[in-house]
This record gives sequence, C-alpha cells and structure tokens, in this order.
Amino acid sequence: MTALVAARALGWLTAHRDAFRLPADATTDADRDLTWKPLGELAQLTGRIATLHPDPDLRAEAGDLFAFAWAETREGALFADLVHREPHATYPVEIYAVFAQAGLRHPAADELTAVSGRLRSRAVALDTPTRTLGVLMAERRIGLAPHADPAAELACTWLGVRPEPWALDLRTAYGLTHDVFHVTDWGADRTALDPEAADYLRLWLPAWLDDRLAQGEWDLVAELLAVGACLPDADPYDDAWARLARAQSADGAVPEQEAFPRDSFRACYHSTLATAFAATLALFGRDSAS
Repeated sequence: MTALVAARALGWLTAHRDAFRLPADATTDADRDLTWKPLGELAQLTGRIATLHPDPDLRAEAGDLFAFAWAETREGALFADLVHREPHATYPVEIYAVFAQAGLRHPAADELTAVSGRLRSRAVALDTPTRTLGVLMAERRIGLAPHADPAAELACTWLGVRPEPWALDLRTAYGLTHDVFHVTDWGADRTALDPEAADYLRLWLPAWLDDRLAQGEWDLVAELLAVGACLPDADPYDDAWARLARAQSADGAVPEQEAFPRDSFRACYHSTLATAFAATLALFGRDSAS
C-alpha cells in the first residue's frame, strides 16, 4: 500500500513540475513563501527519496525532480544573488545546503554562505531552536563550522524537553516533526535519535496520529508518519497509512486538509510531497529491518 501511495504522489509531483518553476524576479521582488519555499521543499524531499526509495524507477523519477530543482536555481548561481542581497537570511543557505550535500555546488554561493555565516545579524534572524537546528544542519552539509552548539539547541526544542503530550498543538507539532528531521538528516540516520527521545515518540505518536486523522489534517499526518518511520523498530502504523491512502486522489494528490480543494496546487503540493517522503521512509525502514 505505501509503495502505491508513494508512486501516485510522485506521479502527481512530476505532472505538476512546472508549478514549482521560479519566476523571473525570484531574487528580487518575488514572495519567497510562494517561490523558494516550494522549490526548496521539492529539492529536500525528492533528494531524500532519490537516495532511499527501494524502487529504482521511483528513485530515478525523484532524481529527475531534484535535477529540475537544481536547474531552476541556474545551477546555484541564484543562491549567490540571494545571499548577496539578503546576507542575514537563512533560507538561501538552507536550500543551497540540500544541493551541496548531493555534490552540487556553485563557487560564489560557497564563498558568500561562508561569509554570511559569520555575521552577527544571522543570530537575530533565528527565532526558535528548531530553526537554529535547521541552519546548523545546513552548515554541516555545506562544510561550514557550526555557529552554535547543536546539542544545546536540541535541548531547548520540544524533542529535547519532551513536554506533556497533550500540550502538542498544530504549531508545536510541526516543530517536533522538524526536530526529528534535523536530527536524523531527514530520515537518513535513524540511529541519531536519543533512545529516550525515540521512546517518547514511540509512546505518544499513535495518539497524536489518531487526533490528526480524525481532523483530516493530512499534511501533518504525513509528517507524523515520516517521524514514525525515523524510529528504530517503528510500528508500521497500518491503520494510519490506510486512511491516508483513502484520502489520496486517484491522480496522486493529497490535500493539506480534507476540506481543501484537490485541484489546487497550493492546497496539495506540500502534503503530496510529505506523503511521498513518508512512504519512502517507511519502505526504506522495512527493507533495512529485513
């Protein structure tokens, strides 16, 4: 079932690839949340799918989407423009790092990200420990010295503190999922999770999933399933996967929430990406266990 869910989701992403294209003003006036954010998410998740999915055909399809995303950045040249214009901003560094980890680099982008990482204004731009963890991971991927202590930052996140589970709301839930993704390098290293953190997640994830499934919040359901797949000896969460599969349209689209329109790229792109990613991690985990 998860294999079919992943294949359908990747098919939808391929069919809607042009909607991820950057506009001509991508480095000047464009809204980053409508341009760079979707492209960066496409790169991050298809890059991981291209390395972890057990099916070579789907790895190739994800690899094509990843290559498309790199080409949209003019093979890294646009990152140099972004960092030059916004030296304090972190999003250019985080997205560039996805490609750098895959061996795709641009000399000017390398030089400018190294300089911008030493600016005091960079620290002001980071508003939560989870965001800081993301930047620290980006620095590691690029090969830069970390500007802060990753362990100290992790200790201040939801995953580090591990509060009462009933306190988890929509905002903190997304923070928690990203804590896990940053620690495990987006599912590539499931051993990186502290055993106590893994036990906490294993204990409470079923309840959190039930809550979000009941509300039809498919985007968060997919991210929570991805978290589950990052755990060593994880539960397969078969019921949650069956319900997410039923929420997926025949063309592969998964809406962020049940009430959202299924013919809207904005309403479906991230949740469809997250579904393909979560399914890939689940399949990768099962193959590794066997």
